[in-house]
Amino acid sequence: MKQQGVIALLMASSLTVGCVPEQSTVKNDQATAKGENLNSNAKTNNADNQVLTLLDFESSSLPDVVVVENGLAKPIHKTQNQAGVTSGNQALSIQFLAKENYKSSISFKPKTPWDWSELGDFSLAMDISNPLDESTHIFGQVFDKKGQTHTRSVVIPKRSSNTYYIELKGHDLTLETGIRSNPPSWQSDDQQFIWRWGTKQLDVSAISAVKLSVTSLLNDKPLIIDNLRLIKNPPVDGNYLANLVDEFGQSTRTDFKQKIDSLAELNQVSQQELASLDGQLMPDRSKFGGWKTGPKLQATGFFRTEKIGDTWTLVDPEGYLFFSHGIANVRMANTSTMTGVDFKRGIVARAADDVTPEDSKGLNGVSVEAQQSAYVSSALRRDMFSWLPSYDDPLARHYGYRREVHSGALDKGETYSFYQANLQRKYGDNFIEQWRDVTVDRMINWGFTSFGNWIDPMFYHLDRFAYFANGWIIGDFKKVSSGADYWSPLPDPFDPVFRERAAATVAVIADEVKQNPWCIGIFIDNEKSWGMTGSHEGRYGVVIHTLGRSSQDSPTKAVFSQLMKDKYGDIRQLSEAWQQPITSWQAFDAGIATQDFTPAQLQDFALLLETYAAEYFKIVKQEVKKKLPNHLYMGARFADWGMTPEIVSAAAKHVDVMSYNFYKEGLHAKHWQFLKDVDMPSIIGEFHVGATDTGLLNPGLVHAQSQQDRANMYSDYMNTVIPNDYFVGAHWFQYTDSPLTGRAYDGENYNVGFVSVTDTPYQEIVEATKSIMRDIYPNKYGHLVAK
Repeated sequence: MKQQGVIALLMASSLTVGCVPEQSTVKNDQATAKGENLNSNAKTNNADNQVLTLLDFESSSLPDVVVVENGLAKPIHKTQNQAGVTSGNQALSIQFLAKENYKSSISFKPKTPWDWSELGDFSLAMDISNPLDESTHIFGQVFDKKGQTHTRSVVIPKRSSNTYYIELKGHDLTLETGIRSNPPSWQSDDQQFIWRWGTKQLDVSAISAVKLSVTSLLNDKPLIIDNLRLIKNPPVDGNYLANLVDEFGQSTRTDFKQKIDSLAELNQVSQQELASLDGQLMPDRSKFGGWKTGPKLQATGFFRTEKIGDTWTLVDPEGYLFFSHGIANVRMANTSTMTGVDFKRGIVARAADDVTPEDSKGLNGVSVEAQQSAYVSSALRRDMFSWLPSYDDPLARHYGYRREVHSGALDKGETYSFYQANLQRKYGDNFIEQWRDVTVDRMINWGFTSFGNWIDPMFYHLDRFAYFANGWIIGDFKKVSSGADYWSPLPDPFDPVFRERAAATVAVIADEVKQNPWCIGIFIDNEKSWGMTGSHEGRYGVVIHTLGRSSQDSPTKAVFSQLMKDKYGDIRQLSEAWQQPITSWQAFDAGIATQDFTPAQLQDFALLLETYAAEYFKIVKQEVKKKLPNHLYMGARFADWGMTPEIVSAAAKHVDVMSYNFYKEGLHAKHWQFLKDVDMPSIIGEFHVGATDTGLLNPGLVHAQSQQDRANMYSDYMNTVIPNDYFVGAHWFQYTDSPLTGRAYDGENYNVGFVSVTDTPYQEIVEATKSIMRDIYPNKYGHLVAK
C-alpha cells in the first residue's frame, strides 16, 4: 500500500500544455494510432527523455480531461501559492469537500485511452503540496479499458510539498513476497503510494482514467497538484527485501523513539511501564465498567440493550449505562510471520470436526521429527530476517506452522512470532500469565470499558474486564458465491449441515463462556462478502450466481426456485416479468443466466437475497440463544465493502446488536442515515489508523503521518461515534502491530497496534484514549440525565 514522488496524477488527452519536443520516447505516429497524442502533448524534462510531462497546468482554464466529484478545482498562479507550483507558473488546486458526501474525487479521463505500452518499466508521478496544518490521506487509482483497477493510497503530511509516485510496470509488481506493501525497490526521497488492492498488471496500452480521492472526510481538505508525469523506474536495489527485520522483530532500516536496541533496554522500558499500572478503574465506573454516577436501570445480571428516548445504550449487569470501547484481537494467533521454511514430514492434518480456522489458532508448533526435515521453501522470505533462533534456542518455542494461508508467497510453512519471543524476554518462561494480567491492567488504566472481538479465552474468567466471545462456522456444508468472495465463499444456510456446524461452534463458545456475566455478547463470523452496492451485479451477486446453478446441487437455489414458483405459478408470467425466454420450471431449476435486469426482476432479486441472508442470521441466532440465552448476539461484523440494504434488513430481524467494521477517518452523517430506518443498537467492530514513522512498511487502512497524528485521528474518529444515538460502542483493531514482514495468514504488515512488536505501548495514542475515556459517559449519555 505505498510508493514514490512529488509529480502529479493528472493527465491530458488533447491538451496544449507546453511546447512539443522535437524528439520523444514514443513516436508521435504510434501514439496517435494507439492513444490520444500523449507525446504530442508531452515534453521531455531531462536530456535522456526519461520523463514525459502529461499535464503541467499552465493553461488558464481546467483541462477538459478533469472530472471533479464533490470538490472544487482551479488553476492557481505562483504568486497565490509559491510552495504548490513546482514547475512553470501554475498548478492545480483541488478542494475535497466533506459537506454533502463521504467521498470526494478528481479524475483525469482521456477521450481515447492512453497507450503507455512502449515505456518499459515506469511509474506515474506527481508533485503534491498540502497547505493545511493536518495530514490528508488520499487514494490513487489507475483504470484500464478492461475495467481493471490498480489502487494505492498515501498520506500527504501537513504543510508539506513532495513528489509521489505509483509504479505501474516494474520488478516489484511481478513479485509475490507475502507482504501487503513491500519497501521501495529503489532508494529515493520521493514517496511511494502504498499498495491497497486491485490488479498489479494493468493493460498499460489502454489506460482509461486516473483518479485521486478521499473518503469520509470530517472537514474540507485542499491539495495542490503539479507536474503530472511518467518517469522511468531507476535500477532496482537488489537487496531491497533482504535483512528487513532485527532480532526484536523491528525494522533494521529505521531509527525511531520507541526502538529497542538491547535486552537491557527492553526490560528497563517494561519495568517503567509496569510501575505506572495500578489496575484502578476510572472514578465514575461501576464494577463492570458502566456509568456508576449516571442513571441506573433494571439490573438483570447480564449485559443487555435498551433505548432511552432516541438513544440506544448497552446496560451492564448491575443496571448502569454502558458504552463498549476497547481493543480487538488480543491474542497470539495473528502475531506470527512466514519464515520461508517448510518440512518434508511430520505435519498433522486438520481434524474434520475442527471449529477454529487456521489463522485463529495459536502458533501450532511442530514436532522435533518435523524440524529434522526442515528445508528452505522460499529463500526470498528467509532472507528477510537478520536473525532467527536455532531450534535448540530457548526462544525457538515461538516457532509455529500454518497449514493453509489466505494469500502470500507460500501456501503453507513455518512461522515465527517475534512478539511472543519479546514477551518471554520481558517476563520469563511463564510470560503468558503475566502478559494476560498486564494486558488487563493496561485496558483499565487506559480507560477502556471492554475488549472487542477475537479475545483469547484465557481472559474470560478473570472477572475483571468485560469482553465479547467469538466463533466461526466452518465445515463441509455447501457454499454460495457473491462473485467477489474475498475471504471465502458464503455458507449455504439451507444446507442442514450448516445448522449442525453452527451448533458445534456455539457449543464450544458456550463451554468457554459458561454463562459468565462479564461476557457482553457473541460475534459469529466476520466480514463476509454478502455483496456490494454500486451495480446490480455487485448488489445481487449471491442471487445471480445462485440462479445459474442447479436446484439439485444448491439448497439455496432450490429455495429460490420455490419462492418464484409460489409467486408466479406459470413460468410464462415469470418469463414476461423478467423479459427472458425461460421455457419451463425445469429449465429454471437447471440454472439460468440473467442480464438486462427489469424492475420486476430486481424486486425479486431483493426478495431472494433477503430470504437467503435471513436464514443465515436466523439459524445462528437460534443456536446462540439455545446455549447462551443471557448473552447478546452481535452479528457478523459487516465490512463497508461487503453489505447491501437487503443484508442489513435481514440481520436486523435477528441480531441483538448490529456490527460494522468501518475503516475511514470518521462517521460521515450522510453515509449513516440508514441507521434511523434500521433503528437498532449498533457497534463499530473495527477501525484503526497507522503510520510508518516506527519502521512499519504499511500504516494500515487509514494513514497518518506520525504517531501523534494517528492519536489525533483516533480522537477525531471517536468524536464522530460518541454523539450518534445508535452506536453503543467502537472497537479498535488491533492490540499489537502486525509483523513487519506480514502476518502469516495474508501478509498484513500494519502499524495499527496500541503496542509495538516489543510490547511497548505507543504513548501518544494511549494518552489520547485516556482523554476520550475520562469523559466518555457524560459526553455520550449526559443528555439523558438532563431529561
